Amino acid sequence: MKYYLIIIAVTLMSCSQSKVSITKHTIEEKFIDSVLATMSIDDKIGQTNLRGTSSRAKTLSEELKEDVRQGKVGALLNVMKVEFVDELQKIAVEESPNKIPLIFGRDVIHGFKTIFPIPIGLAASWDTDIAKSSSRIAAIEASSVGIRWTFAPMLDIARDSRWGRIAESPGEDPYLASVLGKAYIQGFQGDSLNSPTSIAACAKHYIGYGAVMGGRDYNTTIIPEPLMRNVYLPPFESALGAGAATVMTSFNEINGIPATGNEFLLKDVLRDELKFDGFVVSDWDSVVEMIAHGYAKDEKQAGELAANAGMDMEMTSKAYEHHLKDLIKEGKVTERQLDEFVKNILRIKLRLGLFETPYRDKANEANFYKEAHLAEAKEAAIKGSVLLKNKQILPLSSDTKVALIGPLADAPLDQMGTWTFDGEKEHTITPLKAFKEADVNFKYVSALTHSRDQSKEQFQKAVNAVKDSDIIVFVGGEEAILSGEAHSRATIDLPGAQEDLIKILHKTGKPIVLVIMAGRPITITNIIDDVDAVLISWHPGTMGGMALREIIYGVREPEGRLPVSWPKEAGQLPYFYNHKSTGRPANKEDYVAMYDIPVGAWQSSLGNDSHYLDIGYTPHFPFGFGLGYTDFKYDDLQISKDTIGFAETLIIKTSITNIGERAGKEVVQLYTQDVVGSITRPVRELKGFQHVDLNIGETKEVTFKILAEQLEFTNHKGIHAAEEGDFNIWVGSNAASGLKGTFYLKK
Repeated sequence: MKYYLIIIAVTLMSCSQSKVSITKHTIEEKFIDSVLATMSIDDKIGQTNLRGTSSRAKTLSEELKEDVRQGKVGALLNVMKVEFVDELQKIAVEESPNKIPLIFGRDVIHGFKTIFPIPIGLAASWDTDIAKSSSRIAAIEASSVGIRWTFAPMLDIARDSRWGRIAESPGEDPYLASVLGKAYIQGFQGDSLNSPTSIAACAKHYIGYGAVMGGRDYNTTIIPEPLMRNVYLPPFESALGAGAATVMTSFNEINGIPATGNEFLLKDVLRDELKFDGFVVSDWDSVVEMIAHGYAKDEKQAGELAANAGMDMEMTSKAYEHHLKDLIKEGKVTERQLDEFVKNILRIKLRLGLFETPYRDKANEANFYKEAHLAEAKEAAIKGSVLLKNKQILPLSSDTKVALIGPLADAPLDQMGTWTFDGEKEHTITPLKAFKEADVNFKYVSALTHSRDQSKEQFQKAVNAVKDSDIIVFVGGEEAILSGEAHSRATIDLPGAQEDLIKILHKTGKPIVLVIMAGRPITITNIIDDVDAVLISWHPGTMGGMALREIIYGVREPEGRLPVSWPKEAGQLPYFYNHKSTGRPANKEDYVAMYDIPVGAWQSSLGNDSHYLDIGYTPHFPFGFGLGYTDFKYDDLQISKDTIGFAETLIIKTSITNIGERAGKEVVQLYTQDVVGSITRPVRELKGFQHVDLNIGETKEVTFKILAEQLEFTNHKGIHAAEEGDFNIWVGSNAASGLKGTFYLKK
């Protein structure tokens, strides 16, 4: 095989540049066909099997080694001892029937050893460079121990903060998710997938997982096709356009058919429309879970449904291993279908360079926690932290006497967040540790041992610490285990006795800075008036404490903007800015609050619009919202034309001025609204954003461009196009503000 690969390289070198991609594809396919021709049905089925082990295993089972020796395994996940990786790959390459190398996979979600903010925190940066660098560093560190495949990025649009996996999400907006998804793929896979420091990315979960009912994990989703194509599919299209090597099916059913057995989604859309030529892997046991869904009667039928839907590799369950050969004999699945699965898998192994260089590069020194990696992790935590409220409290002066209080002020494990199997809490810089290192004037009392602690025994100790302090910095939120997979919450207030403690601290009369570490937006309606500043740092990772110290003391300003709408109460969910208008859209002129209704009022539809009587119709903080330490003024919105044709470009300009007292950064956001469509359109849609740095008093002109293709959508007839008509446009600091203009799109 190595000799064949040398021929490939020589052939490509002799080709003209214009023919290289075509020739490369042809040679790839010939190589894959040559390998396939040597394989028995049993060998082929073996390639479709992804087997899992415990990453804590101290020994390598003889059974697993024998399965690899017999060619029954195509890939492995969670093999974390390098000596095990080396031994298993040696068996595969030297002793298995076809000498086909294994792929070793791992959930490397937001860092390997150097842990970055959780993905929703990275999304809050609105920064593609941060997304790319975080995944590049993760790939460099993970590949050094033999990992060449990660089950990331997650590209599920999340509109319900009760859902635990919102922590892994890029947020609620398809445009933001799409640009971040592309950056993640580029970071994981590098400039060339066959580089020893590159790892294959996996766009997941395909598709609609974030739309589960009530935010309950694994649950049902109902997604009409226009909604699927307009909201949930674009991030996957972007990821495939960036070259994502693999795709993972989601746990949920979509309109009655589980994703793992959904032929329309896996064949018609993914393969035929989007031209995906990598391989599709199931999520953990999602093939056999089609039995619990009520879609398959037993393991054998589950394997049949997955195979006929076009699912290539099965994660951990064994429907293919146990039944695929019999299904082929019975004519329920064809060997040609199996051949396609194997070709897709071999194609990625070839692109990873595993046939030529199957073993991990022992010269690839990972340099875990390298200084440059830690600096980038701190930068990500600063750029993803969102300041939600500030009554002229932040930043603090260096001589301020601080009472550092709260269950997450020194919680190194929880600070890393969900999906950090390989992170080491010993390397986490907590706020307490960062304050100590900087010789800050402070007193520390946790008062609560963990976020769910309901004991009030230490409250008085916290109050005593406040007496000699100027200000309280309360670091609370939720432990890492309260978010992530299978960790949905019906209420999303601060858990335990945290609200009670904040209210007691408020009675001391000292200002309170509330720092929230969490895997989701936390409802703070009950305490918002008791605190003077609110900063959400999500679960900020290894360098979170250092980042928070620099933000609190004004060395840096928080740069994050919300990638999701922040709800007032859990009962407001699902909530998202790009909703439809309804026939009676809510507005402040008509809104009647519950306590404003006269006692004994005549029964009527008070307010005549779409809202909740008790919490209204707006979020606590809108999508795109985030404060800094200075203020900006938007002026002079200019639109190049009142009317543009489908082939023309609309130029939008506005001026932004720093009117505050220090330099700062604004994230300037562009939104549009298609006023009338063949199906109803969202009230606003994000179409672009720019980071703008401004010195005190400085003014800059910001320019955006709009093309007709950016205004396209899919309607109820399956037509994907922009439509003639009126459009509104806004340029501003979030989805609920901005300078407004209009234009007409004409055929």
